Amino acid sequence: MLLLLLCASNRRLLAADPVNIHSLPNDLQVPSVTQETPQPGKRVWQQNPGFEQTEIAHALYLPPDWKPDKTYPVIVEYPGNGGYSNALNDVSKGRVQDCKLGFGLSAGQGMIWVSLPFVDPKTGKHALQWWGDPDATADYCKQTVARICREFGGDSENVFLTGFSRGAIACNYIGLRDTEIAALWKGMLPHSHYDGVRKWNYPDSDVLSARKRLARLGRRPQFITQEKSTRATEAYLKNSDSPDQFTFMAIPYPNHSDEWVLKDIPERTRARRWLADCLEN
Repeated sequence: MLLLLLCASNRRLLAADPVNIHSLPNDLQVPSVTQETPQPGKRVWQQNPGFEQTEIAHALYLPPDWKPDKTYPVIVEYPGNGGYSNALNDVSKGRVQDCKLGFGLSAGQGMIWVSLPFVDPKTGKHALQWWGDPDATADYCKQTVARICREFGGDSENVFLTGFSRGAIACNYIGLRDTEIAALWKGMLPHSHYDGVRKWNYPDSDVLSARKRLARLGRRPQFITQEKSTRATEAYLKNSDSPDQFTFMAIPYPNHSDEWVLKDIPERTRARRWLADCLEN
């Protein structure tokens, strides 16, 4: 009887305390990036004009239903820092091709998805850690979004920005860097970290600088997620002029990872519902 009670207690603990997101099966597989021309259902490398002599490129995904005479919402994504791993088997290599939030949030359907680099003009490469040149990175973003809308039917009224870890900080640090880039976004979905919550070892990571960037968001919405708890970000934003524009959701797993969007879990459903609601308004 004691053994049965212990087993039942252990089952309840496991059910109530998720241990590792990687223990759940994926129901989506992010497509690999190929060297092909853009086409429906494919994720391909693309270089912007002026970057042909560099290794700087972005990954463009057109949904399976893409047609040249229609318009589509766009989700833009930045990757996390490279060189990261932990005891939970979370790994971040920092590469453009490793982005997955945009694919998971859209289920690969009905939205154009583009994964962007952090531009380092000195090396002519994507920076695997931090920003490269932040202003050059922002300029590349503006150029790419304009191109996607001009050449592939991206809807300039429905462009979203997302990112994991470094990419989450980039939502404000890059995406609100000036008034021109800030005007691109319908909303943002940063996952795991937030610009201004803590000071990092790069210029303008202090609270005053971060709040100046945040002011460029205006009243547009953000869906802010974090593993285990969003309390630190909630505290940072509680005195904002329009606190209702921020939606917070804790991912009930300890993993510092963006893998959750590839799993059939309630948190992904909620994030997708938020995105759908934004598209309807």
